[in-house]
Amino acid sequence: MNFEGVDLEALARREGTPLYVYSSAAIHGRLQGLQSALHGMDALVCYAVKANSNQAILQLMADVGAGADIVSGGELRRCLRAGIPADRIVFSGVGKRADEIEQALDAGVARFNVESRAELELIQQIAAARGEVARASVRINPDVDALTHAKISTGKSENKFGVSITEARSWFATSGERPAVRLDGLHMHIGSQILNMAPIREALQRMAAFWRELEAAGHAIASIDVGGGLGVRYREGEQALPAADYVAEVRSALHGFKGRILLEPGRYLVAEAGVLLTRVLLTKHGEQRDFLVLDAAMNDLLRPSLYDAWHDIERIGDNAGRPTVAYDVVGPVCETGDTFALGRLLPRCDAGDLVAIRGAGAYGASMASTYNSRPLPAEVLVDGGRYAVVRRRQSFDEMIAGERPATDWERP
Repeated sequence: MNFEGVDLEALARREGTPLYVYSSAAIHGRLQGLQSALHGMDALVCYAVKANSNQAILQLMADVGAGADIVSGGELRRCLRAGIPADRIVFSGVGKRADEIEQALDAGVARFNVESRAELELIQQIAAARGEVARASVRINPDVDALTHAKISTGKSENKFGVSITEARSWFATSGERPAVRLDGLHMHIGSQILNMAPIREALQRMAAFWRELEAAGHAIASIDVGGGLGVRYREGEQALPAADYVAEVRSALHGFKGRILLEPGRYLVAEAGVLLTRVLLTKHGEQRDFLVLDAAMNDLLRPSLYDAWHDIERIGDNAGRPTVAYDVVGPVCETGDTFALGRLLPRCDAGDLVAIRGAGAYGASMASTYNSRPLPAEVLVDGGRYAVVRRRQSFDEMIAGERPATDWERP
C-alpha cells in the first residue's frame, strides 16, 4: 500500500512501529481549499495547534500563511520556533497562567480570547503593570448544541468554556474600567467533529446578532473569531462539510462586517492526513470473541478509549483469499479500555502483519503518553515519494531523563 508514493510496509520495516505517518499533500490540500473559499475576505486561518503540534506540521502551516490558535505557553513557543509570526497567533483557553500571559505579551500575540471575568481582570492587571494595552476578544457561549460527542461539546451553557452573552454585554459596558485591555473582538467555538451545518448556522446567527447589537451601542468590533470544530470522515457514511459551504454560511451571517474574521480549524486540516502503523503481536481466541493484539496501545492513540471514537482499521498487504474475521482490536496496555475497536470485520491477521489505523493525524501523537513506561512513537512526514522523520522514537533513557532518586532533600 502506498501513501503519497511511499510504500508503507517498507516504511514500517525501516522505522519500526508504532509509527505515525502524515501526508503533507493532504494537509496542504485541505488548508488551501479553505483559504481559496475565503478569497476576497479579510480572513485568517489560525490552525488549532492542540490537534497536532509537531514542528513539521506547524512549519507547513507557516509556509502557506496560516496563523495559530494556541492554548498554552508551550504551544506559543512551538509556533514561534516553527516560524508562525506572533501577530498571526491567538491565545485561547479557560485557564491561562500569569506567566503565560506575560509570555504572550512579550511575543506580541494578535489577541487573547478571554473566557472569564477573572481572566479579564488578570490581563488588565498584568498589561497595566507593563504599561501596555492587550487586545482581547470575549469568548461567548452561544448555548448551541453542536450535536457531537459530549466530551468535545463546548458551546452549551453547562460547558466550562466562554461566558454568556449577558455577561459579555456587561464587559463591554464597563470596558472603560479596564484601560489596559482593548476589548474589540468576539469569539466562539461550539464543539468539535461537527458534521451538521445546522448548529454552526445557529451559532453564527447568534454571534452576528450580538455583534450588531454591540456596534449599535457604539462598541467597535475589529475581530470576529468563528472558531473551528469542522468534522472529518472517520467511518463510512461520514463526510467533512465542504469548505465552500461552510464559508458561505460565515459570509452570510457576517455580511457587512468590516473587521477581520478568524477561523480555528484543527482536526479538519490534519486528521485524515495521518495514519498510525502498527504490527500484530498475536491473535487470541477467547471463548466468546477473537482478539487482535497490536503493538500500538491507548497511550499511542487515546481517542477510542477516551471518546469511544471510531477509526477505520485495515490490514496492509494482499488480502485476496483471506477469510473475514470479527476481531476485538486491542493493545498490550493493562487496561480494559485499551481497545481500538469491538467486533471489527477484517481479513484474517497473523502475527507480524502490518495494520493501519486511519484518521490518526489529529489528537493522536499530541495526546500520547508514556503510560506503562512505553516510549512515545516516532512520526514521519511523507511528501511525493519521500519521507522525513519529524520526531524520532523516544528511547527509554529519554523517557526517564527527568526522574531522580530521592537523595537531595530540601525544606520549603
